[in-house]
Amino acid sequence: MLQKIRDNSKGIIAKGIVGLIALTFALFGVESLIGLGSSERAPAEVNGEDISSQDLMRGIELQRRQILTQMGADADPALLDENRLYRLVLDELIDRTLLEQSADNQGLYLSEEMIDQLIVSTPQFQVNGRFERSQFESILRNSGYTPLMYRDALRIETLLNQERAAYILSAFATPSEVQRVIAMDQQSRDLAYTELSLADVLANLSVDADAVQARYDREAPRLQTEEQVVLEYVLLERDQFVDFEGVSQEQLEAAYDQVLATFGEQEEREAQHILIEIGSERNAAAAQARAQELLDEIRAGADFAEIARESSDDVGSASSGGSLGFNTRGVFADAFDNALFGLEEGAVSEPVRTEFGYHLIRLNAVRRAEPPTFAEQQFELRAEIAEREAELEYVAALEQLADISFSAADLIVPAEELGLDIRTTEPLTREVGEGRVAGDLRVRTAAFSGDLLGERLNSLPIELDTGTAVVVRVKEHLPSRQLTFEEVRDTLEQSLLVEMAQAQLTEQIAQWLEGLRSGEPLDRLAPEQSWSEFTGLQRDARDVPVNVLQKAFSLPYGGNQQKPMYDSVTLSNGNLAIVRLDAVHAGESDLSDEEIRMMASMLASRLGEMDYQSRFNSLRDSATIERR
Repeated sequence: MLQKIRDNSKGIIAKGIVGLIALTFALFGVESLIGLGSSERAPAEVNGEDISSQDLMRGIELQRRQILTQMGADADPALLDENRLYRLVLDELIDRTLLEQSADNQGLYLSEEMIDQLIVSTPQFQVNGRFERSQFESILRNSGYTPLMYRDALRIETLLNQERAAYILSAFATPSEVQRVIAMDQQSRDLAYTELSLADVLANLSVDADAVQARYDREAPRLQTEEQVVLEYVLLERDQFVDFEGVSQEQLEAAYDQVLATFGEQEEREAQHILIEIGSERNAAAAQARAQELLDEIRAGADFAEIARESSDDVGSASSGGSLGFNTRGVFADAFDNALFGLEEGAVSEPVRTEFGYHLIRLNAVRRAEPPTFAEQQFELRAEIAEREAELEYVAALEQLADISFSAADLIVPAEELGLDIRTTEPLTREVGEGRVAGDLRVRTAAFSGDLLGERLNSLPIELDTGTAVVVRVKEHLPSRQLTFEEVRDTLEQSLLVEMAQAQLTEQIAQWLEGLRSGEPLDRLAPEQSWSEFTGLQRDARDVPVNVLQKAFSLPYGGNQQKPMYDSVTLSNGNLAIVRLDAVHAGESDLSDEEIRMMASMLASRLGEMDYQSRFNSLRDSATIERR
């Protein structure tokens, strides 16, 4: 079909269509061009509500950035499993959508003013205990968020936490439950184990060629290579257009004049406040009356900071005397802002009503930010101008790349027109690819599409990130084929040997367990084996393998039981072990009353978490979820 479009692309109507596409592309970017070619279905639907591809891709990109940030400066993006990242983010979006729907059905709400207050009182956004917008924006930028994205994420997270907190805070544990948990936590056990080596058994086993051939004949249909393709591609990067030396002095001076104009408009005010909340215990009239009482005390000579520490209901600022730091207009609710920016230095406002309650506001200082000198700002301005111009050139080149690639029969013309190198990937599958290009899920999805794999066309530009786009085409197709016997013989032989060794050990252990449980000693059943014995081990002991410890603490043991308990367990190294439980010692609690109260609180929180998880499981079980 696309070839027919190419064959008839010289007509007037076709040129008009191409013109409209070019205009749309110029206005809205490469994603709009892709959107014209297909009506992509949402990757999932939850109770009739779509999870958009845009939200999914944004979530994947944010997750990728956060992981790479945690990995450090030397992080290699190629190490990320794009398929796992896709599934992880999609699952999170499905879960979040379910919980959002639940919150919406229950009428939970969070106002813009409350979001403002949460942001301002966040310690990570403060410098010396005061909110700093530059700190706020810097942290968001490093995390891959814009302020609007963060506000939306904060709103959703806070709403979801409201429902979760309702379950956790309403849960409780009875005194008997607390004592039982403490007793179990303090309990210790006497145990022993003996380990049987899988490698020792393997060393004495062999498998004949006929058995390996029989396994191959039986499993041949599933012993297939994965379908692969080799891609060639051109990579367009915004950084290649950055020209620091090309920034003129006139551009620098004009940009500096804008900086001066901006600083001239910025006024910051340092304030303190006292909040008297309106709630179930105090109505609006009572809150206003209380605020007026405190105002009278302040005007009579009481210290504002002391009153704030003693009486303010704003837990985020009360401990610091109600300090809000320096802030510009627009940070707080309108009524609060209007009162703050109408005060003279040193003055205290009348009680101001917001949705939180009544505020008393004291203005401590007014300042205008001192602008940097031209010399101080010159390097940063040069970088900003160069980056801005590079962005414009990149967008224009991206549009040109999309246009040329669509009509070209290969990548030679796009590469020559834009001065790009044609590169080649290693073979990649639908699920796995190495490197920045082949490791991208969108690239692999495009590579195995009908247009690229069947018709051998160029892809549309695929944006790997906000400053990098790639056009790919299939250079070589490597169809799936059945693996030969020679290719898998060693693997099949080893698999058979391990199965034989595990079966032999399992049979041997079953015989020994029968003898041990009937009272025969281990040295008579297996003279080459011996017990490793331990007494008084608790649940967090590190003297024995964790699988042995878990098995020993999972065995039931009556208080009057005389005989040891026996069972077997597989260790993390593949070996098997027999575990002997000799005795269980009740724990003696030496916890103080405060520690017991803390234990009760932790147990109640845990029970609340379980109730909340049950609630979520119920939502998920009853939901209609469609993955596409």
